[in-house]
Amino acid sequence: MSILESIPAGATVVVDSGPIILVLDGTDRTLAGHYLPVFKAAERGRIAIAVSTITVAEVMTGPLRHGDRILAERYRQVMSSSTNWRVVDFTLGLAGLAAELRAKYRLKLPDAIQLATAIDAGAHALITHDRDFSAISELPVISGVRRR
Repeated sequence: MSILESIPAGATVVVDSGPIILVLDGTDRTLAGHYLPVFKAAERGRIAIAVSTITVAEVMTGPLRHGDRILAERYRQVMSSSTNWRVVDFTLGLAGLAAELRAKYRLKLPDAIQLATAIDAGAHALITHDRDFSAISELPVISGVRRR
């Protein structure tokens, strides 16, 4: 079953850093293939993707770590200029919501920011490659991580 099947047409989803890195990097085609339908659906206008400014920073880190500023900029452009994508700025209000979610669920700060971004953006779901979201009740969390 494709993760896209659980996302209604016209919905906005927040995509965590992991799936974006997997698709853009392309070294693990199996894992990237799990998330690729989401990105293709956004290209076709079926859904919209929102990302946090934390995501932008996390996705750009790999190329910058390897000294590849051109690739880092290309990744930034994908997230900030692609059709049906938008970047949600990290505001004082989001910081407060992230703190509440972090306390409630014992999330790491970046994960709490991702969840706060999804809630604030009115997202249908948060798409992640992380297991730390299993207790979340505020919205659906769709993960490509297989449960053991």
